[in-house]
Order: sequence, then structure tokens, then C-alpha cells
Amino acid sequence: MATVSWTWSILALLVLAHLLRQWALKSWNKNRKLPPGPRGFPILGSLHSLGEFPHRNLQRLAQKYGPIMHLRLGFVPVIVVYSPQAAELFLKAHDLVFASRPPSSLQTQYGSYWRNIRKMCTLELLSNVKIDSFKSMKNEETGLLVKFIQEAASNCVAVDLSAKVTSLNADMSCRMVFGKKYEDKDLDEKGFKAVMQEAVSKIFDNFFEKIIDEHIQSKDENKTNDDFVDVMLRLMGSKESEYSIERSNIKAIILHPRVMKKLQKELENVVGLKRMVEEADLDRLEYMDMVVKETLRLHPVAPLLLSHEAREDCTVNGFHIPGKSRVMINVWAIGRDPSVWSDAEKFIPERFVGSNIDLRGREFRLIPFGAGRRGCPGMQMGLIVVRLVIAQLVHCFDWVLANNIQSTELDMTEVFGLTVPRAKHLFAIPRYRLRH
Repeated sequence: MATVSWTWSILALLVLAHLLRQWALKSWNKNRKLPPGPRGFPILGSLHSLGEFPHRNLQRLAQKYGPIMHLRLGFVPVIVVYSPQAAELFLKAHDLVFASRPPSSLQTQYGSYWRNIRKMCTLELLSNVKIDSFKSMKNEETGLLVKFIQEAASNCVAVDLSAKVTSLNADMSCRMVFGKKYEDKDLDEKGFKAVMQEAVSKIFDNFFEKIIDEHIQSKDENKTNDDFVDVMLRLMGSKESEYSIERSNIKAIILHPRVMKKLQKELENVVGLKRMVEEADLDRLEYMDMVVKETLRLHPVAPLLLSHEAREDCTVNGFHIPGKSRVMINVWAIGRDPSVWSDAEKFIPERFVGSNIDLRGREFRLIPFGAGRRGCPGMQMGLIVVRLVIAQLVHCFDWVLANNIQSTELDMTEVFGLTVPRAKHLFAIPRYRLRH
């Protein structure tokens, strides 16, 4: 009985605290107009509205309440942005106010420390010179992927493209960041992907410690190119760095044979059928750029950009935005907004013909890498890798889905996370195309 009494007492105190807080906020904001949004429940707020796929449910709510919506997730005030015009207000017009991130182990708040880290990334880790220094490595890794798939093609064996592209990105990341590839056993039985998902765990710390110790002890006099860890050790005194390569989804091309044939024709005209694609070819592949843009429009790397945080109270489009509010940009919803895109749910790369829309955050209809001060610093590197991998896979091989599955029968169920991958891997059968 005593336990039950204590439980009810605690619940009553929580409800009372919530009501007092709401009364205080209403008194403070009685002359200030918050954006419209659902009222939510005491304590929980609108957490129940997020469901399994928050980006989809937030889109439905925004269609009711408007492109700038206010809700609470627990006690946290959240502003959800759902239009290019609204995104531009938060990420450009009021960029400095929303330049911070909510405090966490994986995100840094705006300030001198963040500016120094950003400067270091831009000048040392992700400069054009540094990106060019990895050209041979990228060609080598994509060449290994093509060789593996070529062997599968000779045996008429289906390839798990989801696993191979993930493995390729992991290998490239390790070589760029750490200077060498690390097999799964170096990261225990969970493997690279699982450890990256537990970035704050002791396993990850131990893994970095091992790599950093190797760099400190090796002191290779013949090493001509510093990798990312060498730069980090020199500039930050043994601080580890995490670099993420964004990848596009090859399934969009395989599921649209017309697009694949048109892209292959462009590759034949630019590259020919006697060699693989080289990085120098990429700038001449106009249709490839359209395919990448269309893929990122429908399938952005992260459907909800990493949250911003208001550094102070401000007014946006006539609405009061309280300081410390979290701001979520629903780029997945913006990319599928029928008022912005014609035939928004269809995969049509040709929509970008003659368009000046790019991916650098200047055109807010398409911002898969964010925009403003907190835009993704690895965008240039990520786009090079995405274009190179897709070009090799499409140029070197014809593809058909495994087990005679039709594109309309493919299971496209998603799994929500920071990114939204398909729950089931994509298997396809390759046929080698080159004639050397």
C-alpha cells in the first residue's frame, strides 16, 4: 500500500509541475503568438503523434497546421518546418539565431569551439587538396567492388547491393579517416555498422584508441599523404574525428529501367565501353547529376535534418519562437510537396533539365545536406563518392532484380532511424557490359 501511495504522490507532483509550467509559459507568452500546432497531452506532449515514422506523421500534421508548426515532445518545445520558404527563414534569414544544436555527445553547440572545429574540417580535412589526395584510393576501392561483382556476373549470382555499398563506404571511410581498412573482427563480432551506431560506447572509444596509438607509434618517414587521423593528431592533440560518407540509393535506378538505359547511354558517350569510369569523367555527366538530385529529393540521407536550437527568443514570419526551442526541418516532406514539385511522388530526373537547383543549400527546395552555418561540411566528398559508385555500377553492369521479382513486387518497407534504409536488402543479378 505504501508503494502505491508513493507512486500516486509522484504522479500527482509531476502533473502539478506540468500544470504550473504551462501556466507560467502562458502568462509569459500571453501577448506572443506561437506557431499553430497540436495541444498534446500533459507531460508527454505530442510524443504519441510521432509514430513509427516521424517524418511521415509530422508531414500529415503540418498539412493541417501549416509550414511552421509548434508542438511539445515531453517538456521540449519543437518547431517543425515544412516548406522551402519556411526553411529559408530559419536557415538563412535567421541563420545565426538557429546556428546552435541541442547539447549532446554527438552535437556541438554554436560557439568558438564549434567554429574552430568547422574551420579545421574545412581547411584541413575536407579541403579540395585533401579530397584530391584520396582520388587513387577511391578508384582502387570502387575497382575492387567492380571486380567482385564481375565475378558474380560470370557465375550468374545475385549480389546483395545493400551490403556491398555499405561495405564500400565503410572501407573508404576507414582509409580516409584512419589510413587503413579495418575488418569487422577489429570491432568485435558486431561489425563496423553496429559500432558506428553506438558511437559513444566504450567499444568505439577503444577502437579509436587502438588506431590513434598505431599512428603515434608508427611515425612512417616515407608516408607522403597524411590521413585524417594524422591531421587530427597534429591539430587537436589526439582528438578522434568521425567522418561520414553519404551514399545515394542505387535501387532507384534499378527500379526504373528507362532511367538506367538513359544513364548508360550518357556513360557510353562520355567514357566508352573499353574502360571504367574515372573521377575526372564525373563533371561531364549531366544526366548523372539529375539522377542524384532526384534520388536525394525522394530519399534524402536523413529525412529530418539534425535539430537546430534557438539561441534566443526571436520572431519568424510573425510567430514567436522561444529560446531553446528545437527546430526540425522535414526535408523528406519538402521533397515530396506537390505544391513545390509536379508529380512529386514519381522518379523523374528530367525535372532538373535547365534548372539551376543544386545541392549546396542555396535553393531551399532541395537541401538534403542542410544549409547555412550548420550545413554538412562533408557534402562535396559525399557527392563525389555517390556519383562515382553509381557511375561504376551502372556503366559496368546491366542489372535485373533477383528471383524474377518485378519492381512493383519489391518490398520497400523502411526502418526509421537517423537515416531511413529499406528493412530488406536489395538483391540484383549483374551482367558485365564492358569490352576490354
